[in-house]
This record gives sequence, structure tokens and C-alpha cells, in this order.
Amino acid sequence: MVPQLSVPSVPLSLHSIVPIPYDLNAAALQTVTDNGFHPQFPPEVEAELNALVPVNTPGAVDQRGLLWSSIDNDTSRDLDQIEVAEQLSDGRIRVLVGIADVDAYVSKGLALDTHAKAETTTVYAEVRTFPMLPEQLSTGLTSLLQDEDRAAIVTEYIVGLNGEVTDTRSYAATVRNKAQLAYNGVGPWLDGKAAAPPKVAASLELQAQLKLQNTAAQRLLEARHRLGALSFERSETSAIIENGQVTGLVAATKNSAAMLIENFMVAANEAMARTFVEKKVSSIRRVVSQPKRWDRIVELAKRVGGALPAKPDVKALNEFLLQRKAADPDHYADLSLSVIKLLGPGEYKMQRPGDDDGGHFSLAAHDYTHSTAPNRRFADVVTQRILKALGANAAVPYTDDELNNIATHCTEREDAARKVERTMQKRIAAVAMSGKVGQTFLAMATGVSDKGTFVRVIDPPMEGRLMQGTEDIDVGDKLEVRLIRTDPARGFIDFAKVRELPH
Repeated sequence: MVPQLSVPSVPLSLHSIVPIPYDLNAAALQTVTDNGFHPQFPPEVEAELNALVPVNTPGAVDQRGLLWSSIDNDTSRDLDQIEVAEQLSDGRIRVLVGIADVDAYVSKGLALDTHAKAETTTVYAEVRTFPMLPEQLSTGLTSLLQDEDRAAIVTEYIVGLNGEVTDTRSYAATVRNKAQLAYNGVGPWLDGKAAAPPKVAASLELQAQLKLQNTAAQRLLEARHRLGALSFERSETSAIIENGQVTGLVAATKNSAAMLIENFMVAANEAMARTFVEKKVSSIRRVVSQPKRWDRIVELAKRVGGALPAKPDVKALNEFLLQRKAADPDHYADLSLSVIKLLGPGEYKMQRPGDDDGGHFSLAAHDYTHSTAPNRRFADVVTQRILKALGANAAVPYTDDELNNIATHCTEREDAARKVERTMQKRIAAVAMSGKVGQTFLAMATGVSDKGTFVRVIDPPMEGRLMQGTEDIDVGDKLEVRLIRTDPARGFIDFAKVRELPH
């Protein structure tokens, strides 16, 4: 019998948390600096911002009349993408994904470009965001804000009745976001669990548009699943901060609005990658290799009555995950987390025409790049520049050696950004849990290496290190643990094993 893991043995409520004084903002700044980022923009960047004018893209299509909308987090201001869909007479749906044209302002060789190339990514440290580009751009001129004319790169494709993507093309355009929306408002409405948010409720046309987009996204998802794209479900932890102090932790999971955007972006990234294949040009790919710890995934499947082949098989793994989601939805997030940890992170690679990088294992995608978040990822800016060069019948603005070096650096900086985010999440959780030392919680092992054994408390989701009782523990094992120490300054949350729970 699988133990119930959704509720800790000692409930964690906002009233029971006793926060301790700790300057999380200063800690975030120190952490990004320690990990090699440079949050202060150099003077030459500031000088460029004061004289910045957009670079005109010849042949840009005027699409400001379309009913574009964006869906993002409640607090997001760096809006990279907007979407619109069109119902075709034969039942197919045309999808247009508009991506902020960052290259229109940040030309190759500018100080802005040099800084972005060095940082490669925006770092989200929970209490502070450290942008790759100055906010005058990322949350201003290159953000697809509502009721503002913006330069964009549009990727267009048709979604068939079976989810097949055809007729893809990408081009420069001028767009205007008609409705800036949020996941938390649109998702529950699409799921039939809440009333429409005010902007949606006020427009029957927007309601029909979002439902059409959701239909297209569902077709894309079903097609991805048939190919073997993995179906994960995991919660993300955010801090509740009042007057500069942590007062609680809250977990959020994806809803239909988030899945809509995810499926549209995956299709756009695949379409962009295929464009480069067809044009026979080198580019940067996003790759997730076959898992090195497939044997452990096979073992986890066997524990719950599943059977996976001896060699990595993404389609078989997805079929198993979908079966487990239907059979045991309460614990599916736990299984998802274990598999995610065992798959490992993705990386950027330069791909020449004719090369085979192995594709993106998790998405079951052979051709995949990053193109949909140029405000916060430098690799996406590079992708834009390659596409625009093709559109102008010009030479690709990067040599293979340059692309290879950029890809390697982007991977290294992304790893550093994840380290910052994990460290800050641990510090925030350490502050929140400082009044819980001595209490016990249900947890799952999420990492076992020479650096130690790490566990994740189920509710609220947070990770710490298992300091006592690590013998014979592996990823996916379920435990009862006791909190023995918190140290916000070092980001330590230490547990001792009370007992191992049955599988």
C-alpha cells in the first residue's frame, strides 16, 4: 500500500511559522555575485539605453489588428510572447505565436549585447529578479505589454485535427497585445472551476479566442503524448513575504492556461529548429540526452507494478507515467519529481547542417531550439538573429565556433542560475521552517551523490539534506524525517531519517 504523502505529520500553517530576521534581498545579491553574475549594468550599457532607437526590420508585417493576448504569471512584466488563433474551414486551426523582437533594439556588438552574452539568462532569486537586459528593455520597449505597438518575430503554424503541425513559417511583424492576462485567472476559467477574469468576461470575442487556443493546445498535447513526450506534474514553491520577512510558503501547480502556453511554445520552438534544418544553417539547439540513470527509473516503475524496457524508451516511459497518473493521481507529483531528477538537466549545443544532436528526450522532439524567451535567454536572441539573416538573404551572423562557444557558455550560466535559485529557495525555506526544529515530516529522496543525500518535504514542497540515516537511500525512496537544524545564511535545512516508508 502506497503511503499518503500529501499532508505532513505536522501541518505547516501561516500562523505556526515564526520567522527569524534575515536580509533575503542582500543574500540574493551576494548569491548571484558569488556565482559569477554581474547584476550591475556597466556605464556603456546605460549610455546606449539613453540613445536607443529600434532597428527597422524591412518587410515586417503589420499584424496589430489581430486579437493578440498574453498569458503569464500575475507579476510578470517581461512579456516575451503573445498568441492568437484562427479557425479554418476544414477544422484545422492556424496558430500565431508572437515573440518579442529583442534584436530590433539589441544589435550584435553593442555593449547591451556583450553584457547579455556574458550573463546569458535572467536569474530569478525569489525575492529579487536579476535581469539579463535592463528593465527599460525587458519590461519596457521589448516587453509585449498591453496596448503597445511592438516589434515581434511571429512563428505561424497550422494544427490539424490530430495535432499534426504543418505549414510552418516565421517572419518579422508589428504587433499589439490586446489583453494581458494571467495563468491564475484564465486557467480556472478554462477548467470550468471559476468565473472568467474581468478582461475575458468583458469580451465574447476574447472568450471564443481563448477557447479556440485551448482546443489547439489540447490537440498539440495529445499529439506530443502519442509521440512519447513525457507528462510531468510538479508543484513550484513560492514565498509569502510581508514587510521583508518570510511568513509562509505556498505551492502552485500548472493549470490549463499554463499548459496552453507551454504547448504553443514547444510547437514554435520545434518549427524554428526545422526551419534551420531546411535552410541548412548552423544553430543552437536545446538538448536533453537520454537519461544515464534509466535503470533507476525502471526500478521505480517496477515498485508500483510497471514494466519498462531495459534501454531508454521515451514513449514507453510516457505511457507508464500516464497510467500512474490515472491510477494514483494523489501521488503522481511525487513520481514525476523522481523521474525529472533522474532525467537530468538540458543543455545547449551547436548543430551544423546534417548533424544529429539526439534531440530533446523529455519532449520526444528530434528538432528543438529555444526561441520564445529572448528577454531572458541569450540563446533565443541568437536564434532571432539567425532567422532574420535568412529572411534578408544575408549570411548567418555567427561562425560555427562562435555558436559552439555561446552554447557552452549558456549551459554553464544556466547551471549557475539554477544554483542561485536553489540556494535562495533553501534560504527562504530555512527562514520559514526555523520554528519547526524537532518536528517530523513526510518526504522523498530526490538526490543521491558524493555531495550528499537530499530529500524533499511533500507539503510545503522544499528540499533539504539528509544528515543522518542515509544508508541505502536512493532517489524516489519515501521517508519520515525529523527537522534537526536550519541555517538561513548558509541555506541549510537538515533532516534525520526517522524511518523509511513502504513503497
